[in-house]
Amino acid sequence: MFLGSFQCQIPVPHMADLMAPRYQSFQIEKPVSEFFTGTYPWDEKDQDADKEEAHSLDVEDEEIDLRAIGKFEITHILFHEDLPEMKEIRDGKQCQAPTKWGASALQATVSMGRGHYCTRQLTTLVRKFLDDRTFLLVNPYGDWNQSMLIDEDLSLDINLYLQEIGKDVSAKKVKGQYADGHECEDVVYYQDHTFLPQWKVLEARMENWSKENEKEHGPRPDGKTVISWFNDECIFYANDRTLRGWYHKDSPEKPYTKGEGAPLMIGKFVSAKFGWLQSPDGKQSTRIIMKPGKNCDGYMTADDIVDQANCAMDILTEWYPEYEHVSIYDNTPTHLKRPDGLLSARRMPKNIPKEGHNWVVEVTKRDNTGNPVHLPDRTTAKEKIKMGNARFADGTPQALYFPEGHPRTGVFKGMAYILEECGLVKELKLHAECKNFKCAPLAIDCCCHWVLYNQPDFTHIPTILKNTCNTRGFRLIYLPNFHCELNFIEQCWGYAKRIYRLNPPSSKEEVLEKYALAVLDSISLAQMRRFSNRSQKFMDAYVKGLNGRQAAWAARKYKGHRVLPDSLMDDLEKAKIT
Repeated sequence: MFLGSFQCQIPVPHMADLMAPRYQSFQIEKPVSEFFTGTYPWDEKDQDADKEEAHSLDVEDEEIDLRAIGKFEITHILFHEDLPEMKEIRDGKQCQAPTKWGASALQATVSMGRGHYCTRQLTTLVRKFLDDRTFLLVNPYGDWNQSMLIDEDLSLDINLYLQEIGKDVSAKKVKGQYADGHECEDVVYYQDHTFLPQWKVLEARMENWSKENEKEHGPRPDGKTVISWFNDECIFYANDRTLRGWYHKDSPEKPYTKGEGAPLMIGKFVSAKFGWLQSPDGKQSTRIIMKPGKNCDGYMTADDIVDQANCAMDILTEWYPEYEHVSIYDNTPTHLKRPDGLLSARRMPKNIPKEGHNWVVEVTKRDNTGNPVHLPDRTTAKEKIKMGNARFADGTPQALYFPEGHPRTGVFKGMAYILEECGLVKELKLHAECKNFKCAPLAIDCCCHWVLYNQPDFTHIPTILKNTCNTRGFRLIYLPNFHCELNFIEQCWGYAKRIYRLNPPSSKEEVLEKYALAVLDSISLAQMRRFSNRSQKFMDAYVKGLNGRQAAWAARKYKGHRVLPDSLMDDLEKAKIT
């Protein structure tokens, strides 16, 4: 590697030292005896300079010469004032040189493959250093035409350093924002017309913190302070360790355990005010721990979610009654489950079933206490019941099955018959359902299923979870689909998993649980607040009309901001982000 005009070897243990402007040792490639010791035409013009430099050292012996210390050891003089050669100069000891000033400089530059310009620069630098011992070179990084990696010594040092840090550094591309479905019209419509308006009203009464974890002060509307509690679940795997990293090409292959290993699901609530939801003494917690799988604890059900919500409301009512609490869940089927037997157009047939057949709904069978009934193979027992009644526009009940006295008593009427009773005659000609029920965004009358799905009596049915919260005086909001960036607990999971992967590998389930709980408890409240600020930054971006790509760009650019600046649109235009 070339530092200005000097070749050096840098044996240092840390990458930061590799890039430092001062270096620890330098290597002399050839002894002085191998250099050409003759004179050059320009040596005569340097004689006066030689004498002037010698006198400037204030030493007794004027025969001292700096012209050929090592490989014109100016490399040592400039960077290591404590080397023996430098000590001899300071002490006034004789240091004979076989050539004069110009010849010595040229020998040094020729040995490095450089020319006369380098020679002149070298002598200039030496004189500056002799006048001022604090003068040191500044490395012109970025101005070279050759890569620093052509130097074998530097490449070796970097190679060794990368092997030291090993798995802590990876060249794997970091995952970006989830994009599939993010910009669907119906998703954006719900985001802009339902979620964000509700959030902005509540946000005005929330407490906020800066990136330095300092509480922000300012006017707030009257009313209780709002605390938003974000909910989610995360799965840790026993064999989830970092495998991608830097390895030497000749290093032996190290075996590792195949497969993900035993899973452990953990469900929690989190807020920027208090962190994980628990009582002040830590004895009560909303944490759910289960081993998912058919042969383990099964899977998270709507009943589990409701139980967790009730536990959360118990803690909040007992310990934090002075706040207004809002639960925020993502749009998953478990969270959106409706009571069994209530209206749902999803699987209704268009016509009346054939003779001897009927259409009913299959629900979970429950015992007298309301708990699900399980079969010997540990699966949940099912039973079939009739769907509940709908309602006409005036609010009167509309039976979905033929009444007593009808030739098909108790048989499902079919969607066509139900639509006709509602006066929706034109819709009778529609087909039953769009393919896979994937109707066009914001469609109104594309199929019978979609028409019924959007009727007031079908849409205004609260989910089990929302009904549970509303009954106890708590508010619940659902996040838009495919918007994980709005739920800052996702960042808590990511942070915890990164720390979890640093633990020694183990296939034991008790060790898995120990590591998982430890890393979750290690997340500081200040870190959670920074995660919350980042999610709020995305919300503010969507309020300002940005799409997902623009919001992700803004989140990276304006670090530490909770609200994006007024110059946002101009910055987007300059960056050509669309």
